[in-house]
Amino acid sequence: QVQLVESGGGLVQAGGSLRLSCAASGGAIGLYIMAWFRQAPGKEREFVARINWSSKSIYYADSVRGRFTISRDNVKNSAYLQMNSLKPEDAAVYYCAADRTYSGRYFREYDYWGQGTQVTVSS
Repeated sequence: QVQLVESGGGLVQAGGSLRLSCAASGGAIGLYIMAWFRQAPGKEREFVARINWSSKSIYYADSVRGRFTISRDNVKNSAYLQMNSLKPEDAAVYYCAADRTYSGRYFREYDYWGQGTQVTVSS
């Protein structure tokens, strides 16, 4: 069973950038669809982006398309989320998720989760 650990969160000014990393252990992420979700206080966990095994199929939420980039390095057993032009509304705890077969937007369908990393955006 794969374990996921996120890193790279922090405080950034609006318009700034952050790069989140998701390091996997206990399994090869090349077997998994990888996704990023986020959850702001009082809100449901929200889909951000997902990437398939080969990186040939990538999908973004409308709210981040054009600003965020999801990627993966199966050799390094890691996935990434490059976040540019950050807005205050992007502030949330960001979670990395993995699943062997599901590639949709519904967070409950993903089997494996990291502990999350906090992103704070000051205006």
